[in-house]
Amino acid sequence: MAISFARFGCGAAVAAVLLVGAIGCGSDDGDRAPSSTALQSTSSTPLSTSIPPAPTSTVTYRPPYIDHVEWVQTDVGPSLQVHPTTSGRYTTDESAMGDAWSEVVRLDASANSPGMQAQFDCHWRFARIVDPEKASWNLEPRRPVVDEQTMIDTRCNPGFAEEN
Repeated sequence: MAISFARFGCGAAVAAVLLVGAIGCGSDDGDRAPSSTALQSTSSTPLSTSIPPAPTSTVTYRPPYIDHVEWVQTDVGPSLQVHPTTSGRYTTDESAMGDAWSEVVRLDASANSPGMQAQFDCHWRFARIVDPEKASWNLEPRRPVVDEQTMIDTRCNPGFAEEN
């Protein structure tokens, strides 16, 4: 009896070879039951050994980037706590930093100073990557305006120690 595996693909042919090898071929014991290692197929679905590619998804984080801001008193003086949204923590949109700063200023216009924006930019570029789940980014109006390298060297807190 000739069996065609063309419609089942290569996997079915391999299974057939394994089946024939497991139960034997041309045995004189035609009434003997197949061994327990015989492979049996109960489906007419073609067998496949290929693995489909994993689905890919890209999450797009959209505004708003800032949930809220609040002024608190700390050991170093007043501090504006900026609370980012999930989008603010994880977006990779390069234009988002400017949009997020605009949201901060809309929420509290008194934040609009070069030193506060420089601290915010530092937090946006570095702190959110190092610790994306930090509750807030704290900006102090008394901190000096410094060059970018000094801002990085002081971990976004130029002039004096980080607030407690």
